[in-house]
Amino acid sequence: MSVRLSQERAAVRVPATTANMGPGFDSFGMAFRFYDEVTVRPVVGSTHVKVVGVGEGQVPTDDSNLVVRALRAGLDAVGAPQAGFEMSCFNRIPHGGGMGSSASAAVAGLMLARGLISEPEALGDELVFRLATEFEGHPDNVAPAVFGGATVAWTDMDGTPHAAPMPVDASLPVSLLVPPESTRLSTEEARKVLPSAVPRADALFNTARAAVLMLALAGRPDLLMAGTEDRLHQQYRRRVLPDSMAVMDSLRDQGYPAVISGAGPTVLVLARLEQGTRLALERHGWSVLEPAIDLEGAYLS
Repeated sequence: MSVRLSQERAAVRVPATTANMGPGFDSFGMAFRFYDEVTVRPVVGSTHVKVVGVGEGQVPTDDSNLVVRALRAGLDAVGAPQAGFEMSCFNRIPHGGGMGSSASAAVAGLMLARGLISEPEALGDELVFRLATEFEGHPDNVAPAVFGGATVAWTDMDGTPHAAPMPVDASLPVSLLVPPESTRLSTEEARKVLPSAVPRADALFNTARAAVLMLALAGRPDLLMAGTEDRLHQQYRRRVLPDSMAVMDSLRDQGYPAVISGAGPTVLVLARLEQGTRLALERHGWSVLEPAIDLEGAYLS
């Protein structure tokens, strides 16, 4: 039976994510209960996207929109027909903030394709994960956006992406410290400052710390400070993330397990901030979010 467009409407929510988490460079990720929400319906004629919230008046509102491009890629992948689309995006995830906005957009489009077709099982989670990784270029943010919880992701020598869940204590408190919009940084810019090789001692250091972080997330909060130490990427980003690195350093000096979220500039803290610390950040223009860990991943409604 051929796959066809059988639904008049589809809606999805996709969680914000973090990647790296300190030592888990380009491999560890986690999803949060802080969502972008998108609805779509097929129409005759051209595509139009309405954006409310983050990106309003800035992101494309036609077929070049990332969510629409991912939606079309999902339909192509299962041989479903194309159409025009009326799409509405309610965006909360900051763009260029280190919270997985581009991964969430790609996953949203692919999940919407699943929601519209007559054979949704043809576009299962593994295929969504692989296709979204093609859009994103690497799987670390995609994996938690699709599967939820904490994940470890990697890519085979032939380029095939994989992901597996990491045990995580869902009651672990999380704080996301989002700096003023003027400090936003693209992943490409943040990667330019990374070296092509690192000292062997630093690689060995991170190997051990990544293992410790897995233990910490599974229910050993006493290991969080050691488990969030890193020598592979954060120190090289000081020049392009001076404010975020200064906040991270200050928090770690106070005993908070703080890291740069993804490529930054958001700072992830695997703890809840004391009120005085929170108020001091807010006075300097930072927003403090306290989302719970999302265990479900992208969800069609």
